[in-house]
Amino acid sequence: METAGIILLLLFVFFAVFVSLALMATVRTVRTVKQRFRKGTAQARRVMEDGRLRARRYTVVGPAGELVRLRLELRNSIDSTFQALEADGAEDASLAEAAGLLHRLSDHAFALDTELKMLEQEPDRARIANRLPDLTARAHSITRSADSLRWAAQDRARRFADDELSALTREVDLEAGALRHWAPVESGEAREAREAREAGEVRPGPGPAPGSGLGRRLFGARGGDGRGVESPGKLGPTGNFGGPGD
Repeated sequence: METAGIILLLLFVFFAVFVSLALMATVRTVRTVKQRFRKGTAQARRVMEDGRLRARRYTVVGPAGELVRLRLELRNSIDSTFQALEADGAEDASLAEAAGLLHRLSDHAFALDTELKMLEQEPDRARIANRLPDLTARAHSITRSADSLRWAAQDRARRFADDELSALTREVDLEAGALRHWAPVESGEAREAREAREAGEVRPGPGPAPGSGLGRRLFGARGGDGRGVESPGKLGPTGNFGGPGD
């Protein structure tokens, strides 16, 4: 009975763990679907609003038209900078800090865009005209900062690409030169010997020392009176050595 109770308890524990894991997976799946749905809905709303702003840009004039233009400049600058940093951030980890700054800048841009959107519904045109200089200065400050981050990221990516291309060009030139050099490679000593032969720099060997036996054999030994000592024999008519009486 005790064994059967332990088995039932283990089965119950396993079943409870399985149910818990299934519930956690279901909750995560639902959250992911909701987030994607919200993100897709927000993107759809953003696209529709951007289209509406572009259409109003050419139909609304005066201070209201200036508000529309500022909103479009804000959105285009922030979106372009996000795209530039995301495209290069996967290969360059140094852009993480720039991305954090851009997120903070995006919060200010969102707050300003909301304020501009509320002013579009303002019936008092004079109030819009009075607020417009300050709003324009804030919008230009945000777009200037976003553009600076985007241009810096673009310059950084272009510099890395130029350096990589220069290094690759040098490697290709070296490989092309190696492929064209089909003659066998000479060692250092062999190359020096060949250059010496071509330049005619052959060093002469040492000559016979003065007074040596070789000199005496070639030129004859000197007697006491300075005259050369004659050879004991001379070459006869037949080409043999003969005595003096022959």
